[in-house]
Amino acid sequence: MDVELRQLRVLVAIVDAGSFTDAALDLGVSQAAVSRTLAALEQSLKVRLLHRTSRTIALTPTGAQLVPRARRLLAEMDELVREATSGHARLRVGHAWSALGRHTATFQRCWAELHPDVALLLVRTNTPSGGLAEGVCDLAVVRTPPDEKHFAVTEVGLERRVIVMAADDPWARRRSIKLDEVRTRTVMSDRRTGTTTADLWPLGDQPELEDTADVDDWLARIAAGGVVGITPESTATQYGRAGVVFRPLKDAPPVAVRVIWPRHDPHPATQDAVALIAELYRG
Repeated sequence: MDVELRQLRVLVAIVDAGSFTDAALDLGVSQAAVSRTLAALEQSLKVRLLHRTSRTIALTPTGAQLVPRARRLLAEMDELVREATSGHARLRVGHAWSALGRHTATFQRCWAELHPDVALLLVRTNTPSGGLAEGVCDLAVVRTPPDEKHFAVTEVGLERRVIVMAADDPWARRRSIKLDEVRTRTVMSDRRTGTTTADLWPLGDQPELEDTADVDDWLARIAAGGVVGITPESTATQYGRAGVVFRPLKDAPPVAVRVIWPRHDPHPATQDAVALIAELYRG
């Protein structure tokens, strides 16, 4: 059985127009072509789809079942074609947690001014590649070491680490916390994409780590009290909320911020985006 999209499009056009003549006008083909295409579809399916007289047309029971599904299939195909033909008119920037932190809004505004013909879309995907390996973005901002075999990488800046705690935590009254002090606490961390690992402390003198899988769950758990979190400063500017406070974490190594993109067939606007991100971090 060979059913073609053009055949389904003709069927839907006939139903929408109400006649073969009007469907032909809508499609820009001859009435004879419409009739032949419908006949070929019915022959392929081996079932009648329309009852037609000289004045009216009506769907058969099978036709009534087929038309809604044909509409959905045609709509999905149209969307696929739009994405394929206009992919370079949109730049999708992936990230796992906090995009560009305090630079995010400036990046969006500057991009819109410098590249009005390329729409910018931020996509949060909590995977090590920020969605790049999954194909949901064109380039990604990551804060953990990427797979350099498959992705091109450039480091654009460094971010300080901060500690996050409930607003009523005893440490919340302090201006800063030392990394060594945190070993006595339970620390929430994301094993997949987080930058907080036991390696921050000497072996045998490490805090208990409790796993989380999402930044919102992480913040909710910390706000409930009893645990703390350690994160790049970008999280503080991207996800400030009531119930938690962020404080500088002294003696902790900074976090490298990298931009990654496919080694083969990158988006044409990749280098422009990387240059702008790097400039923001330098500034």
